[in-house]
Amino acid sequence: MYSIILCGGSGTRLWPLSRKNFPKQFLSLYSDKSLLQETYLRMRAIMPAENIVLVTSQEKSIYYNVLSQIKEVEKNLAVENVLPEPAGLNTAPAITYAVKFLLEKKKIDPDAPMIVLPSDSFVGDREKFLEVIKSAFANVGGRIGTIGITPRGPETGFGYIRKGESFGAGFLADEFKEKPDRPTAEKYLASGHYVWNSGMFIFSGRTFAQELKKHSPEIYGALIKDYDEFLGDFAKMPSISIDYTLAEKSTNVAVFEGEFGWSDIGSFDALVEIIGDKAGRQVGIDSKNIFVHSESDRLVATIGVDDLIVVENNDSILIQKKGRSEDVKRLVGLLKEKNCKEVDHNLVGYRPWGKYEVLIDEPDHKVKKLTVYPGSQLSLQSHLHRAEHWVVVKGTAEVVNGEETIILRENESTFIPATAKHRLKNPGLINLEVIEVQTGKYLEEDDIARFKDVYDRV
Repeated sequence: MYSIILCGGSGTRLWPLSRKNFPKQFLSLYSDKSLLQETYLRMRAIMPAENIVLVTSQEKSIYYNVLSQIKEVEKNLAVENVLPEPAGLNTAPAITYAVKFLLEKKKIDPDAPMIVLPSDSFVGDREKFLEVIKSAFANVGGRIGTIGITPRGPETGFGYIRKGESFGAGFLADEFKEKPDRPTAEKYLASGHYVWNSGMFIFSGRTFAQELKKHSPEIYGALIKDYDEFLGDFAKMPSISIDYTLAEKSTNVAVFEGEFGWSDIGSFDALVEIIGDKAGRQVGIDSKNIFVHSESDRLVATIGVDDLIVVENNDSILIQKKGRSEDVKRLVGLLKEKNCKEVDHNLVGYRPWGKYEVLIDEPDHKVKKLTVYPGSQLSLQSHLHRAEHWVVVKGTAEVVNGEETIILRENESTFIPATAKHRLKNPGLINLEVIEVQTGKYLEEDDIARFKDVYDRV
């Protein structure tokens, strides 16, 4: 058994938490782990780490965040199993890349089943979920399998699949349906013949190739190329989803139905359904049904308001009426029209070595909190326009400052003048936390010259 986890997408329906460089899969919404980590651990429960492949963006902020988050839960992660797409296309090319990797680089049995799943879904009952998955693995045979969710109501935010003839462990798929309007969803629910489309697929490499040959000759042509040629021509593949490529065209699709508390967490209303009105630090007078999610644990006080969702990030606050989550996408469009930097920009930046958070941002000075993961290091670099002060608040730092290499411990500091070559490294076993104070006339991120870098960013 093998898993392909798709984790390169971005979304706007969970703004201000989800941003261009920190999409939904990296968020910790209902536990102390991110959606990506939760997805990985579910698969890890039934297969070894070397059988799990992750497909993500080649954009470094996304790629290195995938590496960092998985390393937090899997110490022996094989970095080669994290595949950066040569181009940002849709799910069909991404899945083809992973299948190509498994067949040619991992040399797996072409008849071994594999599951493709998104990285940003919620599963309420992991044991029931795994039972359905294992049953699908055992019974998919030479079919394209998909996981259908028993509907809990006339949901208009999901696609549907009409169940056809039963074959014991599942059903043949009669038809895939786009997201319906409310009356249509109610008809689907009343008929008992429809399930929600979860976006999870199960098949063998051989079956995947055979179905591509029938229904998508262009992608099949890419699949059978030499591996290096496949990567070089990756961007030439059509940007198309696996649903349009195979699921909706093939007559060889089986549906394995289950109900295990699944949700795609496509909105804050969906998040409220999952965790209930467990507000953060919220105090109210004559207020009810208030949901608060605060990244900074700030206190939210309300007077005389009902049925609100309040989401606070480090630079933005969203206040919406419950039931209006679909309008968040419209709001993001409005922010783009007004050139609001908060639509993409985030005060927290993620790097291969860790992350930074902007605490103060003024024209002539900026204060950041740097977090450097154990064993990680920044590039050897210099800045033309700014000087920096580093103060260690947690852990131990190894610092190159000009011609010197020094060790700094908690409450110790160093000053780095403009143009001086410098580097920060964490030689310890816990996260290194440093307060960085920048001073100068130009403090933007592009004022950097790199000389050496273990992450190939020179």
